[in-house]
Amino acid sequence: MDRKTKIALGGGCHWCTEAVFQSLKGVNKVEQGYVASHGINSNFSEAVIVHFQPEKISLKTLIEVHLLTHKSTSNHSMRIKYRSAIYTFSEVQQKEALSLLDEFKSKSDSNIITQVYPFSAFEPSRNEIQNYYRQNPEKPFCKQFINPKLQLLLQHFSNYVNEDNIKHTDQK
Repeated sequence: MDRKTKIALGGGCHWCTEAVFQSLKGVNKVEQGYVASHGINSNFSEAVIVHFQPEKISLKTLIEVHLLTHKSTSNHSMRIKYRSAIYTFSEVQQKEALSLLDEFKSKSDSNIITQVYPFSAFEPSRNEIQNYYRQNPEKPFCKQFINPKLQLLLQHFSNYVNEDNIKHTDQK
């Protein structure tokens, strides 16, 4: 079965998050932009929607990658713009994400602040910054902030990394 599903993830700059998830096998598409939930979290925050094939990469692996590649333990002053979150598209997915997050929290020495919220709305980024890393791998921002995250992927999740998608890193 070639089933596809999606999850939205936010935590840091969406250029970084987009590059990280575009680098993974089993990820078909990454939509970069701004995501909102409900209630006090109804304001938009930088995030991506990751379309993936669960038979190739699990929700557990995606959440683990997400926690590793952004400051999931830091409640810094920019958290409104960069909400540390997992946005779910169904009640079943929400229960699974909460369970997985609890599992990761119980195994962590640090206080993971990432929360699970129901997805409400998405606004895409403007076209000129879509696929930012793929279009600008030599820019200082990419070298300073994105390449180290891709290096973390290679160190911790090499069997899930599509190396053709990270060929710009000088740290391979």
